[in-house]
Amino acid sequence: MNEEIPKEPIEQQKQEPQSPPAEGELHAEHKKDKTHKLHEQIDKLRAEKDEVFARLQRLSADYQNYQKRTAKQIAESITYEKEVIIKSLLPVLDNLDHTIINTEKLPDSGEVLKGIKIIYDQFLTVLKNHGVEQIITVGAKFDPECHQAVMQKTEPDKEDGAILEELRKGYRLGDKILRPASVIVNKKKEEPQPDSGDKKNGE
Repeated sequence: MNEEIPKEPIEQQKQEPQSPPAEGELHAEHKKDKTHKLHEQIDKLRAEKDEVFARLQRLSADYQNYQKRTAKQIAESITYEKEVIIKSLLPVLDNLDHTIINTEKLPDSGEVLKGIKIIYDQFLTVLKNHGVEQIITVGAKFDPECHQAVMQKTEPDKEDGAILEELRKGYRLGDKILRPASVIVNKKKEEPQPDSGDKKNGE
């Protein structure tokens, strides 16, 4: 007796194995994925570059500010030390000035006086080369910024507030007053004003 061989279901007979993706499709997918990763890396590098550039800009600005502050501090320090040194020399200059005045009163002091004046003038020249100048006094109008009034006199023929005499020389360094000049200032007496009330009564 012949046995019947069971037949496979029709659906299984018709099912065919799926073919793997074509090589071109795999290559395209791989290329797309690689391109995406490259874009991500480029964006990351660009962000890092911007951050580094911003930090460099801040560092550069900080360094420039530091240089400005340092230069300013050095300049202020030099100016301060310069003022201290010059101020310490002013009493010596005063002594030379007084010596000249006293020597002029002595008989036969021509040669000595000439030598003292040469030293005095050299002293003033050195100070002038460093920006130091004497403050103008006699004949000038009193200025509280650079003059110190230690006394007042009345000379009717002189302008009110005019400097009549210099008692001690003053000096300036550029726009800064190192020492104000001590002076005597003219002060005119106020003329009495006629009383308008008495005038009316007299009429």
